[in-house]
Amino acid sequence: MAHQRVKLIYPPGLVTQPVLAHLALDHRVMADIRRANVEDGTGWLVCELEGDAIDLTSGLAWLVEIGVEVESLGDVVES
Repeated sequence: MAHQRVKLIYPPGLVTQPVLAHLALDHRVMADIRRANVEDGTGWLVCELEGDAIDLTSGLAWLVEIGVEVESLGDVVES
C-alpha cells in the first residue's frame, strides 16, 4: 500500500459534494482526515491517503481534474 499526505483545497461548488466518498468508492483510495476547515463556499483538508500506487495516482489525477487543488505535504507535526 502506498501512502501520501496531502492538503486538498476545495473550490466553491465542491464543498458540499461527497468528494472523499467518490475517491474511496471509485478510485479505492482511503482518506484519513487529520485537519480540516470548511466555511461558506470553500474548504481544505489535510489528510493521509492510502491505496495501491496506481489507484493513488489515478485518484489524485481525478481530484485535480474536478478542480480540487492538491498540495503534497511532507511529514506534518500534529499538535
